[in-house]
Amino acid sequence: MYIGIDLGGTNIAVGLVSESGDILHKDSVPTGARRHYTEIMKDMAQLSVKVIADAGYSVEDVKAIGVGSPGTPDKEKGILVYTNNINFKNVPMRTEIQKYINLPVYIDNDANCAALAEAIAGAAKEANHSITITLGTGVGAGIIIDKKIYSGFNDSGGELGHIVIHMDGEQCTCGRKGCWEAYGSATALIRQTKHAAKMNPDSLINKLVDGDLDKIDGKTAFDAQRAGDKVGINVVNNYIKYLGEGLTNVINIFQPEVLVIGGGICKEGDRLINPLKEWLEIHVYCKDVARTQIKTAVLGNDAGIIGAAMLGRR
Repeated sequence: MYIGIDLGGTNIAVGLVSESGDILHKDSVPTGARRHYTEIMKDMAQLSVKVIADAGYSVEDVKAIGVGSPGTPDKEKGILVYTNNINFKNVPMRTEIQKYINLPVYIDNDANCAALAEAIAGAAKEANHSITITLGTGVGAGIIIDKKIYSGFNDSGGELGHIVIHMDGEQCTCGRKGCWEAYGSATALIRQTKHAAKMNPDSLINKLVDGDLDKIDGKTAFDAQRAGDKVGINVVNNYIKYLGEGLTNVINIFQPEVLVIGGGICKEGDRLINPLKEWLEIHVYCKDVARTQIKTAVLGNDAGIIGAAMLGRR
């Protein structure tokens, strides 16, 4: 068994996970992200001990602890080099956690952990090579090669959300312009929907939110599309093109067996996936070879815990 810790800006989620990736027991506490890192690390360790005990086991039954965190890790040293979500810099995660629980500690980026979870226990478990893309505030990505995370020689690779799909386009939070994240994230879809609503005050989008554009979310344009609203249809179609353009680049570079898409927008199901598949069928470069399968993520919020736990599976 393994402990998986999903460190987020709002909550710390901890789970006891089996060798096959099943969560046996889990719990969570608020992160309190403004606190000193030593306090947060202490909470992570103590919650791990509690989860093990609450599941009816002892620390001796657990092989390792894995931590998934936003930001850039130094996996060899067990240090979180940087994350802006919690304002950490060069935090010695392994050393701090081992003050309270004597187990091997592994760390990695949270998107990588989610991808590893889907590769071991989720939508890509039958594939050796897979990529998971998560559509949320940004575009997260995890690259899995031979069932192992690939993140470059410096542990900071795999930032697929920052490939450029529109030269000199929308400003991205990374400082560049035209990044895929600035067009394909849930944040970008909300921005696109708001712009369309402003330009078309008679559209159904405005009626769905009672004229309050701050109520627009990632679902609003799809709701308007379902009702046959031309503005909603146009927003969704353009968004799918942006997604498809980025996914085409990813497939052309990596040719994974399975490409998994996660995030709340995936709840749209076939309305999102089927047109994406049609786009990729036309635009992916290699057409006369085995094709990448497109699937939706299946592990949801548990992916972070499961993937973190699997970091310790050697």
